Amino acid sequence: MKNILFITIVITGIILLAGATAIDKEEFSINDNTPVVEVLTKFGHPTPPHTVNPMIQGASAEIGQDIVLNGISRKRGKKSRRQSKHFVCTSCHNVQKEDPDLRSHDPQARLEYAQKNGLSFLQGTTLYGAVNRTSWYNGDYNKKYDAEKIKPAQTDLREAIQLCATECAQGRPLKDWELESVLAYMWTLQLKMSDLSMSDTDKKRLKNEQSDISKYPALAKLVRSYYSEAAPATFTDQPSNLKEGYSLSGNADNGKLVYDLSCKHCHENGRYSMFILDDDKMTYRFMKRNFTKYTRYSTYHVTSYGAATNVKAPYMPNYTLERLSKQQTEDLRAYFEKMSE
Repeated sequence: MKNILFITIVITGIILLAGATAIDKEEFSINDNTPVVEVLTKFGHPTPPHTVNPMIQGASAEIGQDIVLNGISRKRGKKSRRQSKHFVCTSCHNVQKEDPDLRSHDPQARLEYAQKNGLSFLQGTTLYGAVNRTSWYNGDYNKKYDAEKIKPAQTDLREAIQLCATECAQGRPLKDWELESVLAYMWTLQLKMSDLSMSDTDKKRLKNEQSDISKYPALAKLVRSYYSEAAPATFTDQPSNLKEGYSLSGNADNGKLVYDLSCKHCHENGRYSMFILDDDKMTYRFMKRNFTKYTRYSTYHVTSYGAATNVKAPYMPNYTLERLSKQQTEDLRAYFEKMSE
């Protein structure tokens, strides 16, 4: 009788263990829609410190989306004061994937991807995947903001959001429930496994090794290698001789893409700027004429240093070389010259 009882207990244990293993394997299934953070967490990578704080009452992804897209929020059905009188987040940032390969920061590849997918070609990095990064305001942004303002924003996403709200958007600081709402919305824009340009070989490796705990650190490193955790930023100066420019031959067709997807995003019909750009020949001639002049209307000048006005608080941010190359600037010049004929 004891032997039968012992055998029964052993068999039951084996069945339960097998069941638990099956459940574990089922829960660990990775597909195209699996969030990258979820995969990394399963592989032992630390959870990002900017996960949404559930203790902040009144916060929601829906409110955050309203703030990002429209610059306003609602609480108990009432509209808040606009975050900025001048801009919304999408003035400078897309909310979709904008790089065909998330490991690369090639502005030409991004421009072509923007054309193909109906996106704007903007100065700021996309908010898509922002929660998957580990640092913000990188590179030469140290030259734009003083250390007291930028240092916290470089390692804390909440601080980065507030810096963008007050300095970039020239608006008011977000309240705690608004800030947490923006963060919650950003989490709806987190990277999925389908966003990674993972090779078939590495996909197979993930599938074959994901149940081996000893392989977890290497697998986490592999997944992280398929996207950039920080967006580099390299400032540039205008050419020393504006007439000679950057000594590159411009492509007018490519320049048209820059004009349509970048310049017009803010300047067409006065969307975010009082300086209007359109397809009138006089506009093209004005831009061509000022391209090589040392004025605030020179494209060389404003793309390198940005532009400000004494009439209005907002300004035009400069482009980094990762967001607009010297070649693309010359392409824009070639387009203005062609359309001025």
